[in-house]
Amino acid sequence: MSYEFTIVVPVYNEEDNLKRVEQELTNYIKIAAKKTKILFVNDGSKDNSQQLIEEICNNNSDFTFIQFQQNCGLSAAITAGFKHTDTELVGYIDSDLQTAPEDFNLLLAQIGEYDLVTGVRSNRKDSFVKNMSSTIANGIRRAFTNDGMDDTGCPLKVIKTEFAKNIPMFKGLHRFLPAMILLQNGKIKQIPVQHFPRIAGEAKYGLWNRLLGPLLDCFAYLWMKKKYVNYAITKKSE
Repeated sequence: MSYEFTIVVPVYNEEDNLKRVEQELTNYIKIAAKKTKILFVNDGSKDNSQQLIEEICNNNSDFTFIQFQQNCGLSAAITAGFKHTDTELVGYIDSDLQTAPEDFNLLLAQIGEYDLVTGVRSNRKDSFVKNMSSTIANGIRRAFTNDGMDDTGCPLKVIKTEFAKNIPMFKGLHRFLPAMILLQNGKIKQIPVQHFPRIAGEAKYGLWNRLLGPLLDCFAYLWMKKKYVNYAITKKSE
C-alpha cells in the first residue's frame, strides 16, 4: 500500500526531543487513519540533531529527512517539506510535541471537503505572557486576513498537497497558512486539539517573534494578496 499522508517535522536544535518524537510518531503510524510517513526537515541545527535524525531514519523505513546547509527559519523548513512531499495529503507538527500526533486523525477525518484543517490548542499549557501575546497576535492577523481562524500558530495541520505546494514562501509564512489557502479559493476549517507543556529543549520564539514580528508580516501578506495570481488550467496536451 502506497503512502497517503506525509507529516513534516521541522527540527532546529531539538536533540533532547528527537527520541521522544521517534517513539510518538512510530506509535501514531500504527493507528493513523491514512498510510503515513515522516519527513524531518533539519533547519541547520548546531547540536546533535542531524546524527539522531539519521539514526532514526536508518532504523525506520517510514522516516526520511532533508538537511539545510544553514538555519533558514521555520517558514522555510515548512515550505521545503511541502515541496518534497509526494503524497496526496501533507501535515505539519512541531518537534517539541506540545501537540499530540494522534490528533492528526481528528484533522484527517475532516479533510475530505476541505483543503486545510488546522488545530486550535485547547487549554493551552504555555506561560501567561506567551498565551496573551499569541492571543493579541492572532487578533491582529485576523483583522488583516479575515481568515476567521483563532489559532494559526497551532503546529498541527493537514493540507491537500496540491494546495500546499502552491503556497509562496516568505518569512512568517507559518502564521498565514489558512489565509494562503483562501487565496487559492480553498476551504478551511479549525477543530480543537490537545496541548501539552514543553518537556525538553527551548522555545525558539520570544515576545518579538510572537507579537511585533507577526504585525510586520501582516503587511507582507497584504502586499502578496494584492499581487497574487490565481489561475486554473482548463486543457493541456497529452
